[in-house]
Amino acid sequence: MPDLTARIAENLADIRRRIAEAAARSRRSADAVTLVGVTKYVGEAEIRALVAAGCTELGESRPQQLWEKAESLADLPLRWHMIGHLQRNKVRRTLPVVEVVHSADSPRLITAIDHAAGELSLRMPILLEVNVSGEAAKHGFAPHAVEPFLDELAGYRNVEVLGLMCMAGLTSGLDGARAEFAELRQLRDRLRGNRPEAVKLDELSMGMSGDYEIAIEEGATIVRVGSALFHERPR
Repeated sequence: MPDLTARIAENLADIRRRIAEAAARSRRSADAVTLVGVTKYVGEAEIRALVAAGCTELGESRPQQLWEKAESLADLPLRWHMIGHLQRNKVRRTLPVVEVVHSADSPRLITAIDHAAGELSLRMPILLEVNVSGEAAKHGFAPHAVEPFLDELAGYRNVEVLGLMCMAGLTSGLDGARAEFAELRQLRDRLRGNRPEAVKLDELSMGMSGDYEIAIEEGATIVRVGSALFHERPR
């Protein structure tokens, strides 16, 4: 356990340093970027070590595992983020557990979130997931479909749109990922000039272990990092 704790603490410190350097390159401070530690492939021991090192914003992509981990770690001061695809039949159980749903990927899902949040007396922060890579296997709004949907959001009383989210394409490479992150930022910037009052569009959730520094350089305010936090570091 000491080796695990030390390794994760060292990884976290290195990632925070890289975040600060990338933020400086985009003329921002490290405080402008939230690190969400992704727990998809790790268990309780690794999560507790990460929290002990100072990372309490955690992301999970599978609802069932989110519920289980939130329950087993209820003694810790955690803020959970739902970052993966959320089926409508799992919305009601998920909302009380999370601070933000990053993967609001369709009008039907957002309607389900709005209804469930109303029943639970919640106002649920969400991010609109945008499929900037155009991959058929990915969920999310097509970029051209986001603006027409914004006006419909005025009819939702129990969701709060904080911004946009995306994932780089699986085969995009770093240059392609940079272009896709830039596209999401440019879309957000365009939409800011013509948005309903309830839609904030301050947040950009983009970038994972292999490309979070590029994402920050392109304007990310939230990065979702998993494997880089937990892997064995080369000696």
